[in-house]
Amino acid sequence: MNPAQVARAPRAAVEFANILLTTGDAPIGQSPKDVIWTHRKVTLYRYRSSRRTHPVPVLLVFALINRPDIFDLTPGRSFVEFLLGEGFDVFLLDWGVPDEEDSDMGVDSYVVDELPWGIRETLRASGEEEVSLVGWCIGGTFCAMHGALEPPDGPTRNMVLLTTTVDTTHSSYAPWVARESFDVDRVADTLPVVPGRALDLMNKSMKPVTNFWTTYRQLWEGVLDGTAKREAYQPMAKWVGSNPPFPSRVFREWVTWLYKENRLIKGTLRLRERPVDLGAIEQNLLVVTADSDHITRRPETMPILDRVGSEDVTHLDRPGGHIGLMAGSSAREEIWPDIADWLRERSDR
Repeated sequence: MNPAQVARAPRAAVEFANILLTTGDAPIGQSPKDVIWTHRKVTLYRYRSSRRTHPVPVLLVFALINRPDIFDLTPGRSFVEFLLGEGFDVFLLDWGVPDEEDSDMGVDSYVVDELPWGIRETLRASGEEEVSLVGWCIGGTFCAMHGALEPPDGPTRNMVLLTTTVDTTHSSYAPWVARESFDVDRVADTLPVVPGRALDLMNKSMKPVTNFWTTYRQLWEGVLDGTAKREAYQPMAKWVGSNPPFPSRVFREWVTWLYKENRLIKGTLRLRERPVDLGAIEQNLLVVTADSDHITRRPETMPILDRVGSEDVTHLDRPGGHIGLMAGSSAREEIWPDIADWLRERSDR
């Protein structure tokens, strides 16, 4: 440190600690919205807008492991806000925060029940007959499964899959959970819900230096030289630290069916006795991958392009990581307009 930094260090230490300790107070997910429907812990929201110009509504679907506020982080950094500004009618399916009474919820609960019901209520609220699904991470996989089960005359016209796992052969998680020594049944039998913090720790351990050291070092250096932006750091840090529990049944099935047995890409997955065949997906399809994604690597997503029956298939690969792709500082310029343009062209009556 130079002399000026040494002199500033005591005050910087206080400011650094204050930023960390007040992160939980940072407001996120502020776009005005209304509750349309609820079931168990699941809630469907509709965002308020006076600029709806595209008939086909957009339903956002996120993962189970984090809260869906990442779609609407803060004003100016909100994909929801962007879509509203582009004239879309935007809905969000929030899986909520499961607890022990939800331990019975499996993959079929989300794909066969909650997601179709959310689509039904989206159409009812919007007064339309078709919908565009935008799924991210596990939410994208759920959307793909739903698309494979939906009949040809079903209501989903468009489907956008963001950093979505369909083939776990080269997954970063495979060395952890696909190995024989990982007893997923013991975990699921012991815990009614798997603590979200445990799953978050596993995710962060994939890039331990970045997650446990570099992030804080960069914040400290920014505080020390006066360039740190509390309003930029805190919302993302708050979202990253918000990890709902994972119902034990869906945890068991997700690990076993997708990672240990890789059923989705092999075509052996069945939900409620119905085959989940990716070849049955006929919706207009946009697949988005990120070149630096270590959570869902491109080889985990790309096989879907050759499996679906859709006549309209688009693939976009953009700079960024699993989250930075859609929520990073350059997302507004590098990916959001492309998604909006793709949806706009396919959202007329």
